[in-house]
Amino acid sequence: MTAVVDTSRSPRARLRPVPIRSVRLQDGFWEPRRQLNRTVSLREQHRMLEETGRFRNLRVAAGLERGANSGKIFNDSDVHKWMEAACWQLATDEDPLLVERVDAIVELLEQVQEPDGYLFSPFVRGLRGRRWSDGEAHELYCAGHLFQAAVAHHRVLGSERALDIARRFADLVCATFGEGRGKLDRPDGHPEVEMALVELYRETGEARYLDQAEFQIQARGYKRLGEPYAGWISADYNQDHRPVHERDRPEGHAVRDLYLMSGVADRLLEAADPELEAGALRIWESMARGQVYVTGGVGVRDVSEAFGRDYELPNETAYAETCAAVALVMWNWRLLQLTGDARYADLIETGLYNGVLSGVSLDGRAYFYANPLACDGGLKRRPWYLVACCPPNIARALASLPGYLFGSGDGVWIHQYASGEARVGEVELAVSTAYPWEGEVQVEVRSGGRFPLRLRVPGWAEGARLSVNGADASVPVEPGSYAVVERDWRAGDLVQLSLPMRVRRLASHPGLLENASRVALVRGPLVYCVEQADVGGADPRFIVLPDGAPVEPVRSDLLGGLTVLEADARLAVPDAGWDGRLYREAGAVEPEGHQPLRLTAIPYFGWANRDAGRMQVWLRSSSG
Repeated sequence: MTAVVDTSRSPRARLRPVPIRSVRLQDGFWEPRRQLNRTVSLREQHRMLEETGRFRNLRVAAGLERGANSGKIFNDSDVHKWMEAACWQLATDEDPLLVERVDAIVELLEQVQEPDGYLFSPFVRGLRGRRWSDGEAHELYCAGHLFQAAVAHHRVLGSERALDIARRFADLVCATFGEGRGKLDRPDGHPEVEMALVELYRETGEARYLDQAEFQIQARGYKRLGEPYAGWISADYNQDHRPVHERDRPEGHAVRDLYLMSGVADRLLEAADPELEAGALRIWESMARGQVYVTGGVGVRDVSEAFGRDYELPNETAYAETCAAVALVMWNWRLLQLTGDARYADLIETGLYNGVLSGVSLDGRAYFYANPLACDGGLKRRPWYLVACCPPNIARALASLPGYLFGSGDGVWIHQYASGEARVGEVELAVSTAYPWEGEVQVEVRSGGRFPLRLRVPGWAEGARLSVNGADASVPVEPGSYAVVERDWRAGDLVQLSLPMRVRRLASHPGLLENASRVALVRGPLVYCVEQADVGGADPRFIVLPDGAPVEPVRSDLLGGLTVLEADARLAVPDAGWDGRLYREAGAVEPEGHQPLRLTAIPYFGWANRDAGRMQVWLRSSSG
C-alpha cells in the first residue's frame, strides 16, 4: 500500500497505523495548499486513462472491443493505482461518481480475468505475447498494484469482488513461481509485488501469499533476470545483482529499489530475519548519509533513473522522480512501524512536503516526472505522460494521507501534524494547528484514561516546548524523538507543542562539490527556492545571500496564499572580461560587481506554477 498498511496483527510491529476512516481532517487539512482538490485530480486522471487507451486495452482483453493491445506494456498498473487512490479517497469523501467508476473497473477486471486467474491485458489470450516469458514484462509489477487496489477496495467499501479477483491471480502466482520442479525460479524485473503480497496476506490470512513474498525477495540478487537492456543500464538496474542481505547501499533504478525495500520491511514486520534486517538498515543509512536531496528526492541519473555515488546530487539534472519520492515515504513508513524511530517520520515529512508535493501543480491537474533543484525555465508540468506512473502514484499518496498522521502501540502516537479529529483505539483527539506555516500545535484529549501520548519533535526543532493545561509538561523534548506524556487524562485536557519556526541556512557535505559555498533556505519542514518571477527577472544563479543578512518569513498572497521568505541580497554581475569566454586565467579575473536586490523565496513545492523562468534551491553565500 502507500501509507495504509495494516500492521495491527504483525507480530514484530511496534506501531499500528490508524485506519483512514478514524481520522477526520479539516478542509485543506495537512497539505500546505488548500486549493489542491484531490477529487478533481482523480476525475482528470480517469479521463486521461480513457483518452490514452488504458481502459481500451482492458476492453480489448475482455473481448468487448476489437483491436490490439497498445502503449507501454505496464499500462494496466495506472488503472490499478487510480482505483486504489479512488478507494482511499472514498474513505473520507463519499463521492457517488467515484463509486460508480470504481465499480465499472471491478466489473471490467472480472471480464478480463482468465479462468485460471491470470490478469495482465497484454498477454491475456496471447494478445501481445506469452505469459511469464519475459522477466521484464512487468506482469508481477502490475499484479502487485492490482492486489493493493483490491485491498483498498475491500477495506473501504467492504466488498469481496476485487479481493476475489486478486486472490485468484495471487493463487496462480504462487503456483507458478518458487523453488521446485515445474516452477519459475526467478523474481520479477520490477519489484512491487513483494509488499502487495504481504498486504494481501494480512487482509486474507492466506500464508501462501507471505511465503511467495519471501520467495520473491530471496530469489533476487542472483542474476537470473540477466541484463535485459543495452550497456547504458548497469547490471544493478533491477536489483538482481546481489541479495539484499549482502548489500550496503541503494543501487540501480530508484523506484525499483525502494519498492523492493518496502517489501523487505513488510516481510520483516511479519517475521524476524537478522541478516535481511541488517542489510536493509545498512542500505537506509547509506541512502540517508549521501544520496537524498534536501527536498527528500532520490535518484540522480536521468537515463537509468538510478541512484548514483555518495554526494552525486546534481541540481539541474536531478532526476528525483516523483514516484521515487512516494516510494521513499512508503519505505520509511514501514520502518517507522517496525521501530518507532522518529528519524523515519522526519524523512517522511521532508519527502511529503517537498519531494511529493512538488510533483503536482497547485490546481491538481498537471504533474512533474522529474523534480530538479535548479531549472533554466524549460520545464513545465504535464497533465499526462507516455509513462504515466507518477500521476496515479501521487493520487494514491495524497488520498491516503490521513493514514500517516497517527499510530497506536504503547500509547497514542502523533507522527505528522494537521488540524482535525481522530479516534486512536479508544482515545479521541482533536488537533488544531496552522502547521507548516506556524509551529503551534494544540492537542485536545477528548476521552479520559491513563495512556502515554507521544508527539514527534522534528529533528530540526531545537528549543521545542511542551505544556499540558498551560503548565510545563516536565518531560524531555528532544529534537528527533517523540516527547512522551503519560498521565491520567481527563476529557478537555490540552497539550500544546511549540515548534520554533526559525529560518535555517543549510549547507551540504563538502563532498557535494556542486553546492560548495551555497546554502538552502528551510523553514520548518519546507524547503524554499527562488524563481525569476519573484526577483524582478534576475538570474537566481547569480544571487548572493550575505551570511549575516536577516531572512524573514512573510505571509503573502503569492500562489493562492503562503508564507514566503524575504531578505536583502545582492546580484553578482560578472565583469565584461567574461564576454565570449568560458575560461580565463584566475589572476586576470576582476571581482564581481554587486547590485542590491530584494530576495523573495517560495516553498519548493510551489515552483513552476507561473510563467517559465529560472529556479534555484541552492543560493550563493557571501562566504564563497
